[in-house]
Formats: sequence, C-alpha cells, structure tokens
Amino acid sequence: MKGFAKSLLLALAILLATAFSATHAGPVAYGICQTGCNSVAVACYSAAGFTFGVPSWGAAAPSSIAACNVALGKCMSSCVAAGLWPI
Repeated sequence: MKGFAKSLLLALAILLATAFSATHAGPVAYGICQTGCNSVAVACYSAAGFTFGVPSWGAAAPSSIAACNVALGKCMSSCVAAGLWPI
C-alpha cells in the first residue's frame, strides 16, 4: 500500500506542476500581446487624426481607419498563438 500511495502522490505532483505551468504562461503572454496590439492601434488612429475607440462609422469609415482596424485584427489574431502555446 505504501508503494501505491507514493506513486499516487508523485503522479499528483507531476499533474499539478504541468497544469500550473501551462495555465499561467499562456494567458499572460496572450494579455501582453493584446496590450501591444492595442498600443499600436492607438498610435495608428492618432497618426490618422482620430481617437481610438470613439467613432463607430461601420462601412463609412475612412480608409485610414479601415487600415488601422485590419492591422489590429491581424495582430490580435496572431496573439492566439501566444495564448495556445505557453512559454
């Protein structure tokens, strides 16, 4: 019985160690990536003469804003890799 308890404890320790390392690195990296994307989007909007997050033109958005939004979407979609594959 002692051998089984020791094996069970070792298995539990390995499970907890791998679960926590995989859980924390992904969301943190994803959040850092999203913050970087939003910072670049704010700079893009400012360079175009607009304020990020305020207008809602929809299809009537100026081409500069549309380009900022496309770049933001591509940046944020690339952040998925940071969230799925932890460091």
